[in-house]
Amino acid sequence: MTDCSPEPLHFARAGSKAVVADFNGGRLTTDSGALLLREVEARLGLFRALDAAIPDPRRPELIEHDQEALLAQRIVAIACGYEDLNDHLTLRRDPALQLAAGHLPEPDATLASPATLCRLENRIDRATLVRIAGVLVDQFIAGHARPSEALVLDFDATDGPIHGRQEGRFFHGYYDHHCFLPLYVFGGDELLAAYLRPSNIDAAKHARAVLKLLVGKLRAAWPDVKITIRADSGFCRWRLMRWCDAHGIGYVLGLAKNPALLRAARDEIERAERQFRRTGRPQRIFGAVSYAASTWDRVRRVIVKAEHNAQGANPRFVVVNVPGDPQELYEDVYCQRGEAENRIKEQQLDLFADRTSCHRFLANAFRLLLSSAAYLLVQALRRMALAGTELAEAQVGTIRLRLLKVAARVAVSARRVVFHLASSYPYRGLFERVHERLTGGAVRAAGSG
Repeated sequence: MTDCSPEPLHFARAGSKAVVADFNGGRLTTDSGALLLREVEARLGLFRALDAAIPDPRRPELIEHDQEALLAQRIVAIACGYEDLNDHLTLRRDPALQLAAGHLPEPDATLASPATLCRLENRIDRATLVRIAGVLVDQFIAGHARPSEALVLDFDATDGPIHGRQEGRFFHGYYDHHCFLPLYVFGGDELLAAYLRPSNIDAAKHARAVLKLLVGKLRAAWPDVKITIRADSGFCRWRLMRWCDAHGIGYVLGLAKNPALLRAARDEIERAERQFRRTGRPQRIFGAVSYAASTWDRVRRVIVKAEHNAQGANPRFVVVNVPGDPQELYEDVYCQRGEAENRIKEQQLDLFADRTSCHRFLANAFRLLLSSAAYLLVQALRRMALAGTELAEAQVGTIRLRLLKVAARVAVSARRVVFHLASSYPYRGLFERVHERLTGGAVRAAGSG
């Protein structure tokens, strides 16, 4: 890339002085927080595990950028807010990103170009995607030193926008546009699976197969763990429920209302209406009924929430195979699945999981997994170092703004690489505390020296 010295940018004067700007500041970075991500990754071994899952057909003697460095470069860039491969035309010279990718931040030691990263994306096959998906689960297991006694897995689907006439392009009636239909699985805040699918399918397509794989890995690590799946009515399919019943898996699944269900829940629905008419206040009545759709293999327990307010009746139904009080199962278990929707929004909005703009479907599936790896990295930062801080429950965008987007001047000598962070950085104390938790090293009190 040719270096040039353009004319300076002129701004409004400050009193008698001219105000100008240029892009000749030298070895600077706006992403010093990548140093924190580098420490997190050193504890996770995420990049090494991903590298082992992806075959590299290149001739070793001709390789300039090893595959682990390519993965680190792209994943850390996503975490720092760079969604486009073209960003790496200049990012490849960024000293923070160079260090995070395992390179000394030297001006001539550039990282991979967008073309090299694009070739990586386009040589991924289905078998490789399966191995990468296994890495996500392995990371989840490794991140919990003590076996879980109970684990709730949230299954959810969302729309991933189409960016042209791409492979797997279909129109989806519910979302009313052409899109992909990725499937996500979360355990609390932790991501276990992100699986790109075309949208001309049922929302629950392959959910049973994904569950089988997850259960196998989780029980291999934690034989006694109690697993419950939770999802909306799009996943209420009898084959999925039958498999759960046969393998000791609990389920709490939304169930779309129909005339037969409304008849079965008539007592609760009418009682809620009577109490609303008598008091004038919104009413919520909970109960349970036995129900089996004509396609089901057997009768199951269905939780009823009969709600009535000024807008009328609003009954809801949830099918379960776990014991418990109907109101507690609905409010304390089923309704908590909304947190998974928030985590999906983090990936879509803050980590660009919807930047599926490659022509090849498998390349887009790989992009989704790269976004997922960036989520794992930031989530591990949240888990390892942010508990008890003001960012303990912050979303990725806030963490990035306060901890990752930190300006610094970088100096490289024979013995040290020094990041001189901005003196006016307002979250210095937080940065130092996070550094201490990640490295175990002593830090000086904020404001000293």
